[in-house]
This record gives sequence, structure tokens and C-alpha cells, in this order.
Amino acid sequence: MASPSEVLKDVEAYVFDVFGTVVNWHGNITKQLAAAAPEGVDEGTGTPLPTNGGQHSLNIGGEGTTNMDVVHRQTLDNLLTTPRWKHLASHWDDAKRHELVMSWHKAQGWPDAPKGLYALKQNAIVVALSNGNLRFLVDLAKNGDLPWDAVFSVEFFGTCKPNPQVYLGALHHLNLPGEKCAMVASHLWDLKAAAEHAGMKTIYVPRLTEDLEDREGVKSKAGGGEVDIVVNSFEELAALL
Repeated sequence: MASPSEVLKDVEAYVFDVFGTVVNWHGNITKQLAAAAPEGVDEGTGTPLPTNGGQHSLNIGGEGTTNMDVVHRQTLDNLLTTPRWKHLASHWDDAKRHELVMSWHKAQGWPDAPKGLYALKQNAIVVALSNGNLRFLVDLAKNGDLPWDAVFSVEFFGTCKPNPQVYLGALHHLNLPGEKCAMVASHLWDLKAAAEHAGMKTIYVPRLTEDLEDREGVKSKAGGGEVDIVVNSFEELAALL
């Protein structure tokens, strides 16, 4: 069985999922909501997070949006109609809700993200491929010191991951075949789609807030699992090069 270094020897571009994989989006929005609520929010009970229902609709031929800011605002508005959160509706007017939505743009990378990306960048192309809209991703990169060579938003493709068009579109713009690209994510569904639809190598990075049910059981193919490589950080990935 090939070693991780051998698996990656022909890879020219590393394609990164962003939300959860590169940035700690869950921790950011939990703190922002807690700070904005008059009586605070009990972080221990968990904070409802946006779903990608509108984006999923696009994947099955329905109506939806590729703009994550719109998804976040719709989710917040819906959240404030529920029994648990409706008492905050009168405190959060349109301006405050817009401020909360834009606070997502300030999410910071996981501690290993900037250093690991800079190290990888010395030997390969590093790009973002995200369900976020372009301005969102640019702001995250500037706020979190994420040194992307390119940023691919699903706005470019008119649909969202895991639609095959997204992964194939990234390969088209990179002018590379799938076997020379590696998808890096903390979500198995993302990696499976990249491998199945675009023939990309797959690298799983476990994160504390992601894939809570599957994270502990993810293994590399060498260990009988479903992904090519499992690493614990971007720095560990960079060391393989």
C-alpha cells in the first residue's frame, strides 16, 4: 500500500473546503450571538446554525441561492420566530440582524490553518472551494490570513456542493485532471463527492465541531477506510510534501 507521501507525489493543487475545515465558523457565531443577546446565550445548550436548504434546492433542480449571506439572514429570521428565540426578535431590528449576518465574515481560521497553508503554498497551489459567496470568502481570507492562490465560490458555477459541476468546474479553472488535485475537508460527504465525480484525491482533517458522528471512525484507504489520507492538521499535511 502506498505511503501518504507517495499518494500525494503527483498532486499539484490542494482544494480546501472552508466552513468548518479551515475556519471555526461554529465558535465564531456562537460568541457573536451570545454577545448580542441581552441576557446572553447558553453556549452549553448549543446554538442553532444555518442550514443550506436553499442551496440544496439548487442541487436538485429547484429554486435557491448561492449567496451564503442570504441563507444566513433567512435562517436568522426563521430562528427568531421559534419559541426558544422569539423573545429576541424585538431586540434585533433589521440593522442588528444585518450586523449579525456580516459577523460570519470575521470567523478565524483554526490555529493550524494559516501556517499550514503558507507551508503548502511553497510546494503546490492552494485554493478555496466553498459554498460561500465570493465576498464572504475574501473577507474570511483577509481576516484570517489565509493565503489562497485562488478562491472558487459556488457563485461561479450556479449550484452548490456536492453537485458534480462544482468540483468539475474547479478542475476546469485549474486546468488540471482530478488525479493531480486533492480535496481537503472535514466532511466525508464533500470528499466522497470530489472523488466520485471528479476523481480527486481525498484528505480528511478532523475538526472538533464537524462530522460529530463520523469523525472518530474515519480511516484512510490504507487502514480500510474511504479516504486517501487522514491528517490531524494542515501542518501535518504540509510535512508530507
